[in-house]
Amino acid sequence: MSGQSDPRGSTFSAAELEFLAEDETIEIVPNLRMERLSLICGDFGPFRPQIATQVPIWLAVALKKRGKCTIRPPDWMSVEKLTQVLEAERDSASSFEALPFHYVEISRLLFDDARDDIPDVYMVRSLIEDIKDVRFHKIGTGLEKLSSRTYAMKLNLSAMEVNVIRPFVTGGLETFYKLGNPELIQESERPEHRRPQPADRGPRRELRR
Repeated sequence: MSGQSDPRGSTFSAAELEFLAEDETIEIVPNLRMERLSLICGDFGPFRPQIATQVPIWLAVALKKRGKCTIRPPDWMSVEKLTQVLEAERDSASSFEALPFHYVEISRLLFDDARDDIPDVYMVRSLIEDIKDVRFHKIGTGLEKLSSRTYAMKLNLSAMEVNVIRPFVTGGLETFYKLGNPELIQESERPEHRRPQPADRGPRRELRR
């Protein structure tokens, strides 16, 4: 994964987060008859026409692309539910509404590959974008207040939101830890912990033109 060499700055790309989200399960209504599938991630099926069943999103999308099923959007992707979430997000400056950890990636996958299965798809997309904007504004405000150790927030962050703030939070916590342990600061200032400086080789010669 990207950024593994530096844990403080370790982040995932949008494609990597979508890959992780594809293992979440979703309900489909198949239009084919097929026996149970035994996969590494579990057993799914058997599949019977017009009988709903749960499968990983990657399998649902693969069947959808082949015209073998319709996808039922999760309950939280309804206009009514998203409107309630948006209003609650706007009403509270210090808490986040509970949404699926991969709500951003799941919605993006469904918008890309199953938009015809989502009622009021344009309104749903708009509400999710508004929710993302409000939550990111609160995250930005929270990061500004991290200098106060008494500041607290009720966190129900998604994968994308955690991915964005991880470098800032881990860096800030490391600083707080060092401030509470002065010996760590002194140790980091020892010569063996300092980055070597290039030797002074005198004035540099100008390049010929």
